[in-house]
Amino acid sequence: MNEAKPRGLRLRLWPEADDAFALPSTRGRVRLRTLSNLRWLAVAGQSVTLLVVYFGLSWRLPILPCAAAIAASVALNVALAIRYPATHRLTNREATFYLAYDVLQLAALLYLTGGIENPFALMFLAPVVIAAATLNLGNTLILAGLALASVSAIAVAHLPLPWVANEELNLPALYLGGIWSSLVLGIGFTSIYAWRIASEAARMQAGLAATQLALSREHRLASLGALATAAAHELGTPLGTIAVVARELERALPPGTSESEDAKLLRAEAERCRTILTRLARPEESGLGETDHLPLGALLDEIASPYRGGDVAIRVELAPGAEPKVWRAPELVHGLANLISNAADFANSQVWVRALWNAEELRVAVEDDGPGFAFEILERIGEPYVTSRPGSYALGETELSPADAFTGQQGMGLGFFIAKTLIEQTGGHVRARNREAGGANVSVRWPRGAIDGERPPGSAGCA
Repeated sequence: MNEAKPRGLRLRLWPEADDAFALPSTRGRVRLRTLSNLRWLAVAGQSVTLLVVYFGLSWRLPILPCAAAIAASVALNVALAIRYPATHRLTNREATFYLAYDVLQLAALLYLTGGIENPFALMFLAPVVIAAATLNLGNTLILAGLALASVSAIAVAHLPLPWVANEELNLPALYLGGIWSSLVLGIGFTSIYAWRIASEAARMQAGLAATQLALSREHRLASLGALATAAAHELGTPLGTIAVVARELERALPPGTSESEDAKLLRAEAERCRTILTRLARPEESGLGETDHLPLGALLDEIASPYRGGDVAIRVELAPGAEPKVWRAPELVHGLANLISNAADFANSQVWVRALWNAEELRVAVEDDGPGFAFEILERIGEPYVTSRPGSYALGETELSPADAFTGQQGMGLGFFIAKTLIEQTGGHVRARNREAGGANVSVRWPRGAIDGERPPGSAGCA
């Protein structure tokens, strides 16, 4: 598995990446104002319900204890508003504490008003869903467990449900068991469902952000060529003047003197500077700068070069015939580089980069002789933070706080996602599979003209 190879720089995209069940002290995604506003809404709803039942319907209930429970929420909101600014962002621990209070406050109200016989027992879902959508897995499980325990407690012990005077509502035990089961299943299902959706959204956002950062880095590298050309143009004139003056000094000074030798050296060094600047200004001739259009084989050799020299051989194989010239787009370079890097990480000894083309399409396949892709997640390759190689570090499938490297060396996780995203921006289609002889095969297909047309990929009018 090449465990001894360096696994690349780890980018901490989310603070809870290393432990989904931790309660970190870093700021989370929940603002205090959000929870406070929701609590004010709950206070308003509880107060209206209490007034309608007690005064409107004249049903008997413990009005003072119920009012005290509602007043506790009011006091909490007022205290938090005084203590913190409106933009205060809660830690996961703080958000869990305040949501746990909401669960217990609701349990106290329901205990005073009939337990799970009260139709408002459905409101237990609200704090748990909020936690699932905003907190990590550990905190979500804590709140879900607290809600389940509260539902079970008030199902066993509670005061009578407020009802018409001189009448008593007796629900069958089987029916009450059904209500308890529905609440338990509802809390469990909605919390898992909401957490999975939030997890997928967070992972996708983190992956897209990393893609944008990688692409921005590639664009900055591409801009160095234009900067070198501008520098060569600006420095050409003063260097020419220095060369002329040095030549005149060389002619004026007596031959063989130290001053004459210094003038000769000065002229030679000025000519050398001009030669270097000329190469920088013409990268297509020197290979020192960015090249817009070049043969496919040259591009693949250039991309593969940084990954050669280790214990894995990387061979570039081309179909016979005239090579197509492709655009050296940053998306194309970075995407193929990630595929080759990942193949080199997991190959035993050999990586093949094969290029084929015909009149309809252009294809590049990156193959290795390593362990190949794990069968159970082969169809999900290309999603962010999916580890696909056996024996490598794997993030949980529903990990909300992933960590990975731009280089994609954590088992084709973020790296493959970035490569796939960037290549698709050039009009390509990526497919991953396992080779019959063992190892992995990642093939990329472009319609002719997508990367070898008259305009660069992504330009208006590009095929």
